[in-house]
This record gives sequence, structure tokens and C-alpha cells, in this order.
Amino acid sequence: MSDHSGYQSPFSQRYASWRMQSLFSDEHKFGLWRRLWIWLAQAEQAMGLPITDEQIGQMEEQAGDIDFDLAARYEKELRHDVMAHVHTFGDACPLARPIIHLGATSCYVGDNADILILRDAMLLVQARLVAVARALYDFADKHRDLPTLGFTHFQAAQPVTVGKRATLWLQDVLYDLGEVERFLEDLRPLGSKGTTGTQASFLELFDGDWDKVRQLDAMLARKMGFDKPVAVSGQTYSRKVDSRALSILAQIGQSAHKFSNDIRLLANLKEIEEPFEKQQIGSSAMAYKRNPMRSERMAALSRFLIANQQNGAMTAAEQWLERTLDDSANRRLAIAEGFLAADSVLMLYHNIASGLVVYPKMMERRLMAELPFMATENILMDAVRRGGDRQELHERIRVHSQAAAARVKLEGGDNDLLHRIAQDSAFDLDEQALRASLDPARYIGCAAMQTEEYLRGEAGEMLARYADIRLSSAEELEVFGVVTSCIHRLAP
Repeated sequence: MSDHSGYQSPFSQRYASWRMQSLFSDEHKFGLWRRLWIWLAQAEQAMGLPITDEQIGQMEEQAGDIDFDLAARYEKELRHDVMAHVHTFGDACPLARPIIHLGATSCYVGDNADILILRDAMLLVQARLVAVARALYDFADKHRDLPTLGFTHFQAAQPVTVGKRATLWLQDVLYDLGEVERFLEDLRPLGSKGTTGTQASFLELFDGDWDKVRQLDAMLARKMGFDKPVAVSGQTYSRKVDSRALSILAQIGQSAHKFSNDIRLLANLKEIEEPFEKQQIGSSAMAYKRNPMRSERMAALSRFLIANQQNGAMTAAEQWLERTLDDSANRRLAIAEGFLAADSVLMLYHNIASGLVVYPKMMERRLMAELPFMATENILMDAVRRGGDRQELHERIRVHSQAAAARVKLEGGDNDLLHRIAQDSAFDLDEQALRASLDPARYIGCAAMQTEEYLRGEAGEMLARYADIRLSSAEELEVFGVVTSCIHRLAP
């Protein structure tokens, strides 16, 4: 079969990074299985079982040389993926064959490897969230006092600033980052719990010595880079862990979708646009168009993330007693594609957020078309201070406003509210003075100060904790001491 004759996942072909794809590769997964078998042998040897250095040495020599064709033949024959790889590893390490997988059940390698992959995938998500947050932080800081029309119900409302609006996007991303932090803090490996979580096989191996069973479990957790394993389990770790992970990814999808919606709306208003390359084509038919295609793609993939949350919830709910296998096929899809989708979304988010194009003159134009309506309260107060009757003036402003709105909506004319008020002797106000008073900065409230305070306080303090994470390019992250293949970085 050629590369183009069968189905290919869009995540591996179009969207997700090589870094995230590699975490869910067969090479990485089965490499972790072999590493877990080595760690088990080392720990069992340390606990006094008759396992030789030569056996462990042979396993280590063959750890990275996996015969996938042989494993596939074994699995076809045995109908069991773990035993297929036990035999494949044993063929490569004849001295170690008798002690590979000693005392363990399939979930020892399957679930512990899944936890290690979950951790590293979530660390990459964390790094990408930090990159997005920094881009939004810089954007908000740069435009913290640039007035723009606010919208409620997508109808003109009181002005805000571009920076203040960006803090709303940033705040959502930092909420997500906090959820990732808590997930990683709580994450624990399965350890060595046995077929139903009772560790019966290990108790037998150690002649009823419960202390050695506990020490083995703790030692394996440390080799995997954790302080301790889960305290109790069935055969598997609780699928609530998977559900929680997919829920966090869904929350990231929510944040990204909201941002993409806002950018698409602002692009229509010609106020803010996503980056647009010099040779980029916006439409195959309409050559003039600058369609927000990256934001639309972000929205599409975010919807996938949000919907995928249900897989984790249903799988956690449907587990039977100590173990059922109806989780397996679903998890192969939901977890891998959930992280690949999140990776894709966050790369898009960073690309857009770090290259947003702002059009202040369009913002000013729209503001000046709407400000006369919003300035009427100030005009009313000024006129009352000059001796006018508040109730009478309020009614006159209402009538003038309705007439000006009708001129705009029905006739397509300019907003002439200020002219109407200036011509009304009850106000005794000069039109030129009225227009001079329409400084957008007078109507943004505390937006600029709120932005400054948020960036220098809560947001800045949180991002300061991630000073060791650096963005090396628009596509890939270089993470110092954070995201590296766990095969290469975990304790020997």
C-alpha cells in the first residue's frame, strides 16, 4: 500500500507537531514497556530476587532495538499485545527471558507507560499554554490604553481598550494553565499492583513479606520520576485520571474557541486580523478576500476537543469492578487524538496571538460613529450644571437620539446627534465644543488601569514561574528540563 492509498490522520499529516506525535508513537510506547520491564527487574533484584546483572545488562542492550515485525507476528498468533512484546523482548534477550514481566500483569506496562505519556504530553501542553499566554500578555501590554468600541450582544456598548479585551483571553488561558498545574501535581503511576490491585503475585514472590512489596512499589514509582504510586487501584489506575485530562483539554478548547470567535468578528469589522502571509490566498474565487482561516481551523479543532471530553467521562463511568477491557479501544483514540488536537490548537493560537494585526483608524472611525450616543449622559450633566431642567433635557436627548439613529439606519447618513443638540437652544451648547469633548479616552473607564494591574500582578506572577520555558520557533518549543523523552531522562 502506498502512502496515499489509505486513510491518514489529519493530525499527523496537517496539524499536530512532530514532538507530540512522537509521544504517542509505537516506538515511544513500546520503548517505555521495555524500560518498565528493566526497572521491574532492577527493583526485584534489589529486593533480593535471584536476578543477575547479566540478565539486566542484556535487557538494557536490547531496550532500543524493537523488532516490530516479529511483535506483529506474535500478536497475530497470541492475540495479546503485551505477551507479543514479552516474547519479542525475550527472543532478543535469551538470558533474561525467564524473568521478563516477573510478577506483573499487562497493566503494569500498559498503564504505567500511559501515565508517563500522559505526563509528558501534558507538560508539552503546559509549555504551549505558556507560549500563548506570553503572546497575549505582550499584546495586552502594547495596546493597554488603545480605545475601541465594546460590544454586548454584539451591539455597540461602552468603549474598552484593546489591551483590556486581550486580558480576557489571557485570563482564560491562565485558568487552563492552573488546571494543568494541578493535574501534574496530583498525577501518580500505577506502580506494581498486580492483577486485581492486591499485589498478590508480589507477596508470593517475596514469601509474604509485605514490607518488600511496599518497597518495590515505591522504588518503581521513583524510577518513573514520581514521589509515590497511587495508594490503591484495581488492575488499572482509575480512568478518572483520563477523564480529568480530557476535561482539561476540553477547557483549553473552550478558551481557544472563544478567542477564535472574537478574532473572526473583529476581522469582519476590520479592526483586528490574524496574520496573513504575503502570498497567501484568501479565497479561490474572490481574490480580494482575507478570510480568517486559521481562526476557523482553531474553532473546528476546538470543537473536537470539547466533544472528546465525553469519551473520558463515559469510559470512567463504564468501568466494571476491578477491570474491564471495553476502555482499551476508546482510550487508544480519545487520549492520543485529544492531545494531538490540543497541540494543534495551541500552535494555531500562538501563531495568531503573536502576529495579530491591529487597525486603530478603523477603531477610531467606529468609535466616533457611536460616541455621540454614549456622550449624551455627560452632555446632560453639563447642561444641568448650566441651569437646565434634567427631566426636560433627558426627553429632548431621547427624541434627538431616535431621530439621529433613524438617519443612520434608514437613510444611511452620518450620525448628526451632536448637530441636533447644538441646534437645540435648551442645551445652550456649541457644536464645536461638543465635538472636542468626544475624546475616546474619556469613556474607557478604568480599562487601562485594570490591564496594567492585572498584567503586573496576577498574570505576571503566574508567568514568572515558567521562566525556564522558551519558544524557539512558531512551531516547536524548546523546553529546558521539562519536555524530553522520558526514556532518556528518567532515573536508571
